[in-house]
Amino acid sequence: MSENESGPSKESAGGRAVAESYDAVVDLYVELFGDEELAEPEDRDVIVAWAAGCEGPVLDAGCGPGHWTAALAHRGVQVAGVDLSTQFLEHARRRYPGLRFQQADLRRLPSEDGSWAGVLAWFSLIHFEPADMRRALAEIRRVLRPEGRMLLGFFTTDGEEPRAFAHKVAPAWAWPMEWIEDELVSAGFRPVASRVRAATGVQRAQGHWEAVRASVRPGEEPSGGGLAEPHGSV
Repeated sequence: MSENESGPSKESAGGRAVAESYDAVVDLYVELFGDEELAEPEDRDVIVAWAAGCEGPVLDAGCGPGHWTAALAHRGVQVAGVDLSTQFLEHARRRYPGLRFQQADLRRLPSEDGSWAGVLAWFSLIHFEPADMRRALAEIRRVLRPEGRMLLGFFTTDGEEPRAFAHKVAPAWAWPMEWIEDELVSAGFRPVASRVRAATGVQRAQGHWEAVRASVRPGEEPSGGGLAEPHGSV
């Protein structure tokens, strides 16, 4: 993650604060969520099926302790992970030494344009305010190939506007399904499938959208140019 010459931006400082909050609870997080076998079978099926449809390398954006990166690699997917949490990355590199992990802010990914066939953002954007969510979606679109696929998992809510809530680790947001759909279209994606899992006594309602990177954003003119290959360490 780059910083301005004058020092860290407010944006990066906010991201660091969230990352440090996760650093402080990494052992508990790994115990509760750090393995694909601890996930809901429904979530595992969605992620695995989505990745199988990506014709090329996949980026696990906000990979946490690396369990989904490893799960996809185990199934033959060419995959790398990025996260901002130092402790998550140390755990991931230690547990999965054969895989690639890099520290990065999801609003400034260390990849060239068109580098990835798929980007998994599974509950990794939940701490972004709406403006930062839009920046992250734009950045994900930038690094995806035309017709590249994204899978976005998030907490969802009724109504028309996002709602902030007191997440156990750091302040977070829940997003109406229709709001996310509109944001995806505005960012230059074509939403193709979605699902909602209703709230239970211990868990908020959750949703996901699958979307494809459109060739142009609404109002843009088509342009030529080739695709960049993945470079650097991810």
